[in-house]
Amino acid sequence: MALTVNDVDRFEASRPRLEAIAYRLLGSASEAEDAVQETFLRWQAADVDHVEVPEAWLTKVLTNLCLNQLTSARARRETYVGQWLPEPLLAGDPMLGPADTAEQRESVSYAVLALLERLSPNERAVYVLREAFDYPHREIAGMLDITEAASQQIFHRAKKHVADGKARTDIDEAAARRIVDEFLAAATSGETEPLVRLLTQDAISIGDGGGKVPARAKAFEGALAVAKFLRGLFKPSEAKRTLAGGSPEVHFTTANGDPAIVAVLDGRVIGVMCLEVTAEGIAAFRSQGNPDKLERATERWAATDHGEPLLRNAF
Repeated sequence: MALTVNDVDRFEASRPRLEAIAYRLLGSASEAEDAVQETFLRWQAADVDHVEVPEAWLTKVLTNLCLNQLTSARARRETYVGQWLPEPLLAGDPMLGPADTAEQRESVSYAVLALLERLSPNERAVYVLREAFDYPHREIAGMLDITEAASQQIFHRAKKHVADGKARTDIDEAAARRIVDEFLAAATSGETEPLVRLLTQDAISIGDGGGKVPARAKAFEGALAVAKFLRGLFKPSEAKRTLAGGSPEVHFTTANGDPAIVAVLDGRVIGVMCLEVTAEGIAAFRSQGNPDKLERATERWAATDHGEPLLRNAF
């Protein structure tokens, strides 16, 4: 059945919310876009005149498409080269979705998206729909074909898993900028001690190169090990410049609501480092270097005013 202009408009009005849900569920902007497009095709094939609540219908279709995708993604990630991290979204990206509450901001943080990888597909879906989009358990149960009581139990279990792994501090952009400035000053000092003072004792550093750029297969763990790694990372060398194809500029931004450092070379984003900040210090550095996961970041970077770099010729 052909869609009317009004039917298409109804879908397009839901697209931003659907993309934000899909991104949180899948951790990939490109996969989120594909899931939303497939949802549109299902909408196009449906008898939409008999759909009582289009928003609920579309969300159910999308969620189940994402659940199927998550099941196959688990198998793919077992063969992924090195550490797997989500695709970062730079400040202002509409796919970040609502950010009115602390819960909404936290649900899309890089740290929480990484933690969601530990959950089952159903746990992840219930957590995202409830925590980030405030769907009532009755509606979530209908979307997932489970009971309302089961939805409540799954949510509490998922929320506990996420809470056990984080102690993130919600900070504004000005504070994020100060943290990044302080970090870069320490990282480029050539000394380890200034970095150690900024880190929590159990700090970690994780990098995702996807087998396409160098990244350590295991995380660096502990303040001293992380500090030594970061000191070396920000020490210029000809080998690094050759590997990167030049010497990038380093800028401040936020990514997924977290303080972040963006490395840019000839207008192309070649790395995004997200800092997880707690009351005790910086607890984690999660660095995305896989070029496949930086295409959207490059597009966003080109479309925004990002000011002067914090560092030139960083490597």
